[in-house]
Amino acid sequence: MAEKIKINQFEEVGVNPFNAPIPGESLTASPETPKSWERPPETTDQDDAMMAVYMALTQQTTLRQLVKIIDDGVPLDEIAQVVLYKGYTEGKYNPDMMLNLAEPTIYLLIAIADYADIKDYVLYSEEEDDPDTEITGDDVEPVNMDDDEEENKKPVVKPDSLSKSLLSRVDTELESKVQEATTEEVEE
Repeated sequence: MAEKIKINQFEEVGVNPFNAPIPGESLTASPETPKSWERPPETTDQDDAMMAVYMALTQQTTLRQLVKIIDDGVPLDEIAQVVLYKGYTEGKYNPDMMLNLAEPTIYLLIAIADYADIKDYVLYSEEEDDPDTEITGDDVEPVNMDDDEEENKKPVVKPDSLSKSLLSRVDTELESKVQEATTEEVEE
């Protein structure tokens, strides 16, 4: 009787363990053609780097797709990670700057979600499963004591994490950019 050959863990997943870089292979690249992240970063100022992130996120095609994926329930922290990692791999800033830009980028994404009238965005992955962030009685609608119009309120953006120039842009032009992107999406 022939015995069956047992499938190993790599074959189950469909991965060839021998199709990987050789250890030290990255050290054999030519020094004349370094990768983008191996060169000095394009910007070392946090305000300039955050302004570049803002400009990249508020281009109409990008903003339209961004509003759609936020509405689809992709966590904002994952979007921020992707955006910032892309900037790092393109050599725009170093890894330390990328970490410094995480908080203001998430606040910017929150502002975009608020201007797009997305109220049930997911802030971070597995947010629903975290018992520490669970608020008991969260399904109760708050009482408006001031009788103010809700639609006149601007989204809350933490002022100390964004520069004054970027905050002024968020206050003045972001709402119109988001409205323009969402109305074009509806018309198509």
